[in-house]
Amino acid sequence: MLEYSEDYFMEIEQDLRKELAEVRVYISDPNAFSKSDFASKNKRFGELEKIVELFEQKNRSLNAINDAKVMISGSDKELRELAELELSEQTEKLNEVDQQIRLSLIPKDPNDEKNCIVEIRAGAGGDEASLFAAELLRMYLRYCERLKLKVDMMDETPNDAGGYKEAIFEVKGNSPYAKLKFESGVHRVQRVPATESQGRIHTSTVTVAVMPEAEEADIKINDSDIRVDVYRSSGHGGQSVNTTDSAVRITHLSTGLVVTCQDGKNQLKNKEKALSVLRSRLMQIEIDKKMAEESEAKRKLIGSGDRSEKIRTYNFPQDRITDHRIGYSRSNMPDVLAGNFDDITDHLVKAELENIESTVGLK
Repeated sequence: MLEYSEDYFMEIEQDLRKELAEVRVYISDPNAFSKSDFASKNKRFGELEKIVELFEQKNRSLNAINDAKVMISGSDKELRELAELELSEQTEKLNEVDQQIRLSLIPKDPNDEKNCIVEIRAGAGGDEASLFAAELLRMYLRYCERLKLKVDMMDETPNDAGGYKEAIFEVKGNSPYAKLKFESGVHRVQRVPATESQGRIHTSTVTVAVMPEAEEADIKINDSDIRVDVYRSSGHGGQSVNTTDSAVRITHLSTGLVVTCQDGKNQLKNKEKALSVLRSRLMQIEIDKKMAEESEAKRKLIGSGDRSEKIRTYNFPQDRITDHRIGYSRSNMPDVLAGNFDDITDHLVKAELENIESTVGLK
């Protein structure tokens, strides 16, 4: 973490208090509610209140520390002992609130609170890759269930081996994108397949893409921009799914992107789901373009969403999972595949914050 001067903190506090006063006046106006930016102003007001309260806590701790130092310099032994204890407690509180202030000043990903769409695709490795794709799908479903995030399957393409060539699902709830965005990239698995008679270790890959869900206001798609084809669903499904033209294929003409959805028997709902995926893919293209325009340091930030980047290796013989972006390794593969990989995410969040902190040039 970078070191900051107290003068810098004081300047920031003054600026934030001034902004808070201005926003308070704005949203207190009886006519403000009808303005288009009221929601964003109101949200900013809540953010500023929390940050200013942190500075209030910091100032209370500083005052308590100064008082304790005065008492320590006195002649009363009992008061000195109490003051030393108070000094220790308040110093610890001050360090904690300073850390919270630093984190609150780091620019946040504007997409963190969005719902997201997750795409899992088997890569190199044939059936073994598709089987691992199915394991990753179960891992994410269990993770979402544990965090009380709602999952809606949008499309899936199973294969004869019992795995998945592709699976696409939507995640809704409390900041799903923030919780899953670090999963974008190539996941590599090393293990002995059940079909391997010689006991040789095979290496397979699965690609995961996590995209913030784009609203219609974010990405506008005109009817003239796309071609929509309907056809009969294939694979497993209910009695109506495979007997009606409910499956939908949408082709975005200018980019060539193709999205299919055959998860339900309702053609209209399948079209809506396909459009949602298409919007998110188009939004991801815009995000990738923006990232490409940033500095080299910023392009290397954790969570850039580079789908060609090998981000993690699951080594079954050694019971070791390694995240290559931060060099973090852990054991207990069954626990991770059961959806308990919070420690990996926590390390990635910490690394991202440190990278952003140094990149934005805070003093």
